[in-house]
Amino acid sequence: MTSSEIRQQFLDFFQSKAHHIVASAPIVVKNDPTLMFTNAGMNQFKDYFLGNQISPYPRIADTQKCLRVSGKHNDLEEVGVDTYHHTMFEMLGNWSFGDYFKQETIAWSWELLTSIFKLDKDRLYVTIFEGDTTEGIPKDEEAFNEWKKWVAEDRILLGNKKDNFWEMGDTGPCGPCTEIHYDSRPDEERALTSGHLLVNADHPQVIEIWNNVFIQFNRKKDGSLEELPAKHVDTGMGFERLVRVIQGKTSNYDSDVFTPTIEATMKIVDKQYDFSDSKEAVAFRVIADHIRAISFAIADGQLPSNTGAGYVIRRILRRAVRYYFSFLDYKKPLLSQLLPLLATQFEQVFPELKAQESFVQKVILEEEHGFLRTLDIGLKRMDDIIAKNVAANNPVISGEESFELSDTYGFPIDLTQLIAQENNCSVDLTAFEAALQLQKDRSRKDAKVDSEDWISVNDISTTSFVGYDQTTVNTKICKYRKVSAKGKTQYQLVLEQTPFYAESGGQVGDTGILTIGHQQCNVTDTKKENDLIIHFVDALPDDLHEPVMASINQSGRRKIQRHHTATHLLQAALQQVLGKHIAQKGSLNNADYLRFDFSHFAKVSDEELASVERIVNQKIRQNIPIIIKTLPKDEAMQLGAMALFGEKYGDVVRVVIIDPAYSIELCGGTHVANTGELGLFKIISESAIAAGVRRIEALAGCKAEAFVNNELKTLNAIKTSFKNPKDLMKSIEGLIEEKNNVLKQLERLEAKALVGIRNELLQNVETIKQIQFIGKQVEVSQADALRKICFDLKNELSGPYVVCLTASIGGKPQVALLLSDDIVTSKNIDAPALIKQYIAPLIKGGGGGQKTFASAGGTDVNHLDEVIVAIKGLL
Repeated sequence: MTSSEIRQQFLDFFQSKAHHIVASAPIVVKNDPTLMFTNAGMNQFKDYFLGNQISPYPRIADTQKCLRVSGKHNDLEEVGVDTYHHTMFEMLGNWSFGDYFKQETIAWSWELLTSIFKLDKDRLYVTIFEGDTTEGIPKDEEAFNEWKKWVAEDRILLGNKKDNFWEMGDTGPCGPCTEIHYDSRPDEERALTSGHLLVNADHPQVIEIWNNVFIQFNRKKDGSLEELPAKHVDTGMGFERLVRVIQGKTSNYDSDVFTPTIEATMKIVDKQYDFSDSKEAVAFRVIADHIRAISFAIADGQLPSNTGAGYVIRRILRRAVRYYFSFLDYKKPLLSQLLPLLATQFEQVFPELKAQESFVQKVILEEEHGFLRTLDIGLKRMDDIIAKNVAANNPVISGEESFELSDTYGFPIDLTQLIAQENNCSVDLTAFEAALQLQKDRSRKDAKVDSEDWISVNDISTTSFVGYDQTTVNTKICKYRKVSAKGKTQYQLVLEQTPFYAESGGQVGDTGILTIGHQQCNVTDTKKENDLIIHFVDALPDDLHEPVMASINQSGRRKIQRHHTATHLLQAALQQVLGKHIAQKGSLNNADYLRFDFSHFAKVSDEELASVERIVNQKIRQNIPIIIKTLPKDEAMQLGAMALFGEKYGDVVRVVIIDPAYSIELCGGTHVANTGELGLFKIISESAIAAGVRRIEALAGCKAEAFVNNELKTLNAIKTSFKNPKDLMKSIEGLIEEKNNVLKQLERLEAKALVGIRNELLQNVETIKQIQFIGKQVEVSQADALRKICFDLKNELSGPYVVCLTASIGGKPQVALLLSDDIVTSKNIDAPALIKQYIAPLIKGGGGGQKTFASAGGTDVNHLDEVIVAIKGLL
């Protein structure tokens, strides 16, 4: 049975049990501050578990793209080393929201595994929660009794809280779970050691394949548990593990989920995969795993970057590059070559990758090129470190240096160790781990948000957003909580009805005022947590039970709306001018400006930008009404509506139409009534932000008007400075030409002056212990002049020499240090090291360079004479 058939049989089975089949949510999480990526099948259903929304279907099943790079068994550096953990994986799941519970869940699990998938019953073990006396939670007798209907009691194992009690986080819904494990060892091994002894013992052939969670409690901030009014079922089965056991393999990577990628990699690198634990075999597995995580994350809207979720994707990509670079001896981009194969493999289940194949491939290719260049620089840095250590008879590479190689150049510690061993050196692992832990602690501290429990004020079951039509509304406070982050304390309020738009889809959240009695609370921001609208205030009112008048900042909303509508006009214009390949990759619409990121692999020319701007302003002058409809998603797509990759849409969607022949988009944001309200549209910048992604920043309405007026004011000031010439450009060009001529004359004069300085210095050479020494403070106007003098002296001097020149330029110290090759070799010193140790502290600055020449700058000019004395003293 193929992996595609296995996936479909799972969905068909639960559809036959009256489950509604839903699509996978994007792997990149948008409206949940607690997550960067979807890490479990239940993430897209959190609001149902939390009671913020009621599920439209009591029973649901799906296959969900998930990504994990931390937590139990999910250290990124271990993926590929074992045979059953991954970064990106599929989670098959079935869900019950207040409908069926343990009896049906357990019976259906057994039926699917043994009757449909035909797994050997003699190889299956189950675990249940043994209870926890410290929390007063009894053993899960209900699950135990249900399992006894299907399996022998000696195959029902008791599990502790760590393995058999699932929690969403420090607070929130939780409950006992029952796991199903499969023993895939050969019969000979099973005869020697019973499988029940190896369950949850990290044995690579005795693995958990399915976890059924029974959500029946809520964990409060103080750690206590309370029973939930409605009980839910949340199950997750690792697709890759299931395929492995059904196909009779001993490694996930041997199943047809991964073998096509491994076989393609073998052809590219001209090496064989040998199924072993060698570094070479690990490299094949790392590539097969990581290309999936990288590709699907980019397709769902997360580009590699240096911060946040983007950094996670870049880190995964760079780990794959390191492995094929180091262990497969492949020095060219490899991952991008695998993308077409992967897109085709998953086309039927996750079509978004195939739809963006060219874009994703180009992004990966550029990332690989960039990191291969960084690796090359890092190897040179490694050579310098080893050469310095060998010369100093120090065989240990410090923790600081190995961390620099890891943090700056992407070297994993094992690569640093490998190169060190080849050169008879070692690495101070203890110091490296300490530096790494310090960085992790710093990151956690910066990211930590402490949220207390929600405190209910009014018992209200549903909340609603009414801000499309109303800017002020009378409402009530449902609940609130206190949050602290980065030393600041705020309060979050949830209202029964709210006109405040919560940040979403690129549009920032509304600000405004809550009036409660005679008090006013300023709403500083509005955000979504899943689908719950949260209002941020700095202080609570005295009486939370009083009626509330919620009013948004209408002026701010109007400016935001202009920019959001302008974004729709801009995207349609870009598609007209540049082509239909243009797709949104990010946006920001606030009161000050709009920012639009889009897929395009060339700089947008000035002529193209002018055409885009002209089209948008033409649509503004036409004063086109903005038509907004709520339609079934399929009907909206038939109209030609644009949907964003990486967004999760419901069965019913909001459609924004600006002339059906021009722009139709799925959009939940707020907009002006007609295009004429924008007044004016002006592009202010265009730039590249990532491989294949361009960014336009623009203004609409009064912001655009103010920008144009300011530009005209500047232009008029320039005209006045030039005494209002008839041809301003001709006057400017004349001034530039005049300036260039003056600079050339100055360069000629300075060159003559530098020759004079050089000749004077040559007449004052000192000899100290057979070494020629020149040390002097000189009068020059540019720091580069010091370099020129040094290299002129190099051509005139012979034998061992040291040159140290200083200058005060614009009130700042500058130093140049030149050493002859034989000084560097015989004395085992280099210019950058001398700069760092002896010069930088004196001038309160820093610098660097090559072994024979280095320069430095600083802030303290009072010790330039001491610099010369210090270097001379070394001789």
